[in-house]
Amino acid sequence: MKAVLVLNAGSSSLKFALFPVDPVLAEQPALSGQVEGIGAVPELSARDSNGERYHEAVTTTGEQSAQHRDALTHLFRWLAAHNPNLEIVAAGHRVVHGGERYSAPVRLTEGVLRELDEYVPLAPLHQPHNLRAVRAVGALLPEIPQVGCFDTAFHRTQPAVAQAFALPRALSAEGVKRYGFHGLSYDYVARQLPAVIGEQRARGAVIIAHLGNGASMCALRDGRSVASTMGFTAVEGLMMGTRTGSLDPGVLLYLMEQKGMDAKALTRLLYKESGLLGVSGISQDMRTLLASDAPEAREAVELFCYRIARELGSLAAAAGGLDALVFTGGIGEHAAAVRARVVELSAWLGVGIDAEANNTHASRIDLPDSGVAVAVVPTNEEGMIARYTVELLNG
Repeated sequence: MKAVLVLNAGSSSLKFALFPVDPVLAEQPALSGQVEGIGAVPELSARDSNGERYHEAVTTTGEQSAQHRDALTHLFRWLAAHNPNLEIVAAGHRVVHGGERYSAPVRLTEGVLRELDEYVPLAPLHQPHNLRAVRAVGALLPEIPQVGCFDTAFHRTQPAVAQAFALPRALSAEGVKRYGFHGLSYDYVARQLPAVIGEQRARGAVIIAHLGNGASMCALRDGRSVASTMGFTAVEGLMMGTRTGSLDPGVLLYLMEQKGMDAKALTRLLYKESGLLGVSGISQDMRTLLASDAPEAREAVELFCYRIARELGSLAAAAGGLDALVFTGGIGEHAAAVRARVVELSAWLGVGIDAEANNTHASRIDLPDSGVAVAVVPTNEEGMIARYTVELLNG
């Protein structure tokens, strides 16, 4: 079996998916899973297209600097053992930040990797691990081509005014501006919309809400990004699982001056201790919060929905209207109560949903007479990376 290997590397995890390409690229992976616990006690878990599950410990050399390479070495051996005829023809990687330079997938060479190293300060929690996986694959399978697919690329179509901060021009010239993220998800969902809501609406003012542990929203016109809630980093915008979302910069100054918090402490607060987890004091998992009777859980869910509704109004202004609202991501696809509350708060925009369709997670959940189409579209970032990789290598 010839296949494209898709990799999404984090600090302590390595997600993977294997997409057959013989004779053409498959829509769904033959196998997918992840290695978790990198840097501690790594374990591999996977599931094939028949639903069979696999789980085993990952052997490592014990060297901290080689953890990602150890994980990949184990993964390649495991894949070969389960698929004796497997031939990996290419590797496609999720790379969070492409800066202004990369607005499309690119063949990853050492020269390109050195340029992408320059964006580590813009995405310090993601970029280093993305690139470490690329270099590890290059060392283990040097003969296969590798392609980088950027979370920021989809948003390069935004007008300059949507990318600008009100900062001195010298800082903007250095790259301090709004980039936007979750672009792989938005691109995939946007490509599905004509079949779900019709060609005319799909080319109109569409707002997609990618709601998960990381959450953002994007406004589209003609299928292209015109504004997004995430900006310079993946912490801006919506409240998330453990991230604050947008925060008055004065709060950070207060915490520095009055609480003595340094950059490390602030990073931990902004990225790891806030959001649904911080507000509820219970969990970052929306399923847990929706099932809880605790008032703190209800407050966290309400704030999450309120922020989405607030941003929906803002993005409708940026898009020049609202023809369709689309939910995707783990929460967007599965939390009917969240969708219902967001729509309830946004009724002034002409949004309405059918309760039964919403509760059964139908692809279209708007009322027959609604002026705004409301859809639930599962995302497939791994499939998008596989498609990008094949398209680039085939010219």
